[in-house]
Amino acid sequence: MAFLEFNGISKGYPGVQALSDISFSVEKGAVHGLMGENGAGKSTLIRILSGDQAADSGGIVIGGEEQKYGSVRDAFHSGVVVIHQELQLVPELTVAENLWLGRFPAKGGIINGKVLIETVKAKLDEIGIDVDPSAKVASLSIGARQMVEIAKAVMLDARVIALDEPTSSLSSRESEILFSLIGMLKAKGTVILYVSHRLDEIFRLCDSLTVLRDGKLAAHHDRIAETTREQIISEMVGREIANIWGWRERPLGDVRLDVKNLSGSRLTNPISFSVRKGEILGFFGLIGAGRSEMARLLYGADHRHQGTVSIDGVAVAPNNPKAAINAGMVLCPEDRKFDGIIQGRSIEENIAISSRRHFSPFGVLSLKKEAAVADQFIAKLRVRTPSRKQDIINLSGGNQQKVILGRWLSEQGVKVLVIDEPTRGIDVGAKSEIYEILYELASGGMAIVVISSELPEVMGISDRIMVMCQGKVVANVARPEFDERSILTAALPDRNAAGIL
Repeated sequence: MAFLEFNGISKGYPGVQALSDISFSVEKGAVHGLMGENGAGKSTLIRILSGDQAADSGGIVIGGEEQKYGSVRDAFHSGVVVIHQELQLVPELTVAENLWLGRFPAKGGIINGKVLIETVKAKLDEIGIDVDPSAKVASLSIGARQMVEIAKAVMLDARVIALDEPTSSLSSRESEILFSLIGMLKAKGTVILYVSHRLDEIFRLCDSLTVLRDGKLAAHHDRIAETTREQIISEMVGREIANIWGWRERPLGDVRLDVKNLSGSRLTNPISFSVRKGEILGFFGLIGAGRSEMARLLYGADHRHQGTVSIDGVAVAPNNPKAAINAGMVLCPEDRKFDGIIQGRSIEENIAISSRRHFSPFGVLSLKKEAAVADQFIAKLRVRTPSRKQDIINLSGGNQQKVILGRWLSEQGVKVLVIDEPTRGIDVGAKSEIYEILYELASGGMAIVVISSELPEVMGISDRIMVMCQGKVVANVARPEFDERSILTAALPDRNAAGIL
């Protein structure tokens, strides 16, 4: 019997129809997959479910009751909790304070801090999440923050939980904890709406599946076991994608990026490597291996203790991202929301902000040139948007990533691109487009460093892979020697774990 029902949901924005007459239902205690390319309407549907936005038409039924909520608080009181891909935590509050936010245990207006900590610790221990409840969220890794969000949903005893790309920042161990929690919630009768681009997770966890494409219902499967991966991909993109990676051999030039004995406060073991013109060097490792720390150190965002970084034989001044940019190195960071996009600003501003100095003589900004630069890269990178004036926060993750790439490609003289988690939370079709952009840049002589926690991705697009474990480079593998088992084994802290793979 249906417990959660979407009945004829439609939603439009200026210049775009985000959802058109979406109807499907989910049974009590079921895990229902929701898939589609970025921009297909998944996030809009989730926002309507959460009360963050109102549908133009249609309605939602939960437990047989039509929902009339007009705010997130109303949805919350109806038993709906949404864990967004872009986390909704308050960084300067502790884990415990975030989990109790809006309902602190208090007497006479005074919060009982002891009860706050003890209650959260007991719940975290019960569900197997190893996070200090007294730690500030700002001090946690992205993966740990994701686990805190998941713990919040469990503590709220929700009737409906929507999870948007929940494993995108989780380690293998954390993902397994999440999967166990989903099983527990399912047994209690909770409805789980599971939004993911990872087909292996969809087939492992979900009972049923809905596919959206261009704001419309592309397919609905009451039993996911009766469909195939190829069919779902075809339903998502409306075309066949035979080889998502599309790698092809390219001629490599001289060494463009040369790194020697680089170390810093968050990467204490010196690291050395080089990247040639036209080469894509992949860095793989488990969460906490030191990959992102290496990228920030390389770029000058974190303080360097020792070592040198040279581009075309010229040393780059340490601890200075501006010096790195001027030398021809740019970084697309791991966390698009906090470190990449400029929220509240348009696509045009997000693209042109780095290159403004090149067309702003005497400090006078040329709006005409800024618009031309934005239009050039919106077209070149196929950014899906009704207007360059659109707020970037309204774009899908894949289109946000393209805008960040456009920002740096509008910068003159880029020689080295460092891109951390290039396709996190991005659909199959957009992934393929981003890979094509990377190949085109490499073919033009750019040296590219790709950091990814997805082994199939780093194997699929790299010419060479460096494997990191506990802050050290433990393997350097040329493409002819790529082997999933041996690379993953090298990334494991306990090399004896290979026997369980």
